[in-house]
Amino acid sequence: MSAARALQQPLPLRLTSNAFLALWCLIAAFPIFWIMVQSFKTPVDAYDSNALNVILGPETLARGHGMSVLQILLGVGAIWLTIRLASRTLPSFVRGSMDGGLQWLGWIIGASALGIGSVVALFGVVPWISDVLNPMVGPLGVDVVGLTTEHYKTVWVERGFFRNFQNSLLITAGVVTISLSVGTLAGYGLARSGSKLAFWILIIALIFRALPHSVLVAGYLPVFISSSEWLAPIFGENAPTLYGKPFAVIAVLVAINQPFTIWMLRSFFQNIPAELDEAARVDGCSHFQAFRRVIMPVMWPGVITTGLFSFLLAYNDFLVTSLLLDAQNQTMVPAIAGMFNRETTTTDQVVAVAAAVSITAPLFFLVMVFQRQIVSGLTAGAVKG
Repeated sequence: MSAARALQQPLPLRLTSNAFLALWCLIAAFPIFWIMVQSFKTPVDAYDSNALNVILGPETLARGHGMSVLQILLGVGAIWLTIRLASRTLPSFVRGSMDGGLQWLGWIIGASALGIGSVVALFGVVPWISDVLNPMVGPLGVDVVGLTTEHYKTVWVERGFFRNFQNSLLITAGVVTISLSVGTLAGYGLARSGSKLAFWILIIALIFRALPHSVLVAGYLPVFISSSEWLAPIFGENAPTLYGKPFAVIAVLVAINQPFTIWMLRSFFQNIPAELDEAARVDGCSHFQAFRRVIMPVMWPGVITTGLFSFLLAYNDFLVTSLLLDAQNQTMVPAIAGMFNRETTTTDQVVAVAAAVSITAPLFFLVMVFQRQIVSGLTAGAVKG
């Protein structure tokens, strides 16, 4: 009891720290909340000088686009159900129904199904149910807040933002897959090696990671531009030019990200006792079988945490993608920057805001699904007994 009291913070310190934490959360969350509200309003409401009009959307409501109290409750319920399924039900289902070696497949299938289902529920099922029930519930069925999804339809359907989303998924999947495949093998080997060569490999990787991204792009650019010439002996007249294609961006982003994944995964492997490898070898496993069947199931929190950082690097990249991709293969971040940089009307600006809000949804979804693995991975090795 005395030890617990000694560790308890004084009341003024707790109040001060909680006040700073609340202030930081407010400052960090406000821009996201504000642009999300703007994206569902007409331009008149979105850029109104009165903050209350931006939130309530009277002009949007006057044009026949609004939400009733019933629809708001259904939407909140759908969001709450999505969060609960992502944070509790899905992890329990994957761990209980999938073998350790196939859990990655369960995560991919489960997260994809839940993501698609939540979009269908929010933008399909909830509006359909509210349209049926609104006339039956009296005042609860009257629109009270102006809201429209027309800007999302414009950016995703009419302006082809879905192609940018596909390009982002392709590049992100390629970077994460290659970085984790090479990083786990290299990190495991370097963690189990005590030679000086392993030390210098890590130092070189760290130096390589510290280089500005523009240096790597400038180094790869001549190779990609002239790729059709040095690929001609293999493919003949059909030799492709890598410049402007997603594969060029994947190569550069992997080069940028690989040192980080090796360092991070090596630190996770070092926290796994080498006795597990020895026990697996005694039971008849080869080095690779011990790595795949014994070490990797223990390493999943670290792999998921490292994979999330790799995902963020590729998903949010602007410099490399804007320099190496042509207009047809552009990813979402440069495409949104182009929307804001053009001389546009207020309607076009709200459409760009809707696109900016769209790219944040997968990030929140990933954090909800993998929150326990992320916390476990970030705290791995913090306490040793």
